[in-house]
Amino acid sequence: MKSEWPDQLLGVRMGWFYLAVAIVSEVIATSALKSADGFTRVGPTTLVFIGYIVSFYFFSLSLRTIPVGVMYAVWSGVGIMLMSLIGIFYFRQVMDLAAMVGIAFILVGVGVLTLGSRTIVE
Repeated sequence: MKSEWPDQLLGVRMGWFYLAVAIVSEVIATSALKSADGFTRVGPTTLVFIGYIVSFYFFSLSLRTIPVGVMYAVWSGVGIMLMSLIGIFYFRQVMDLAAMVGIAFILVGVGVLTLGSRTIVE
């Protein structure tokens, strides 16, 4: 009898890889959204649409192995953190203490969810 364990492990790893691609492409698209200036600039607007299409495609692929609640929490939490860093370092936005504490709570929650949850996809 052949064990399914290696295939399942690879599937879960691929799910996390797909989720990482979804997060990165969503962050790129959201960053371009600010530069698109209300969809009046062609280059950034094109990047917005392509980035979101790629993001949702890979988001859907990760749903095969990662439960939707866990996946969405990680997607949004990591996206919030990355967009905050881009806002600070690229767009020169200033973040107050309450915003930093709130983001820290989100990241702790995502960490607890991903490291402590034994939720599976059926």
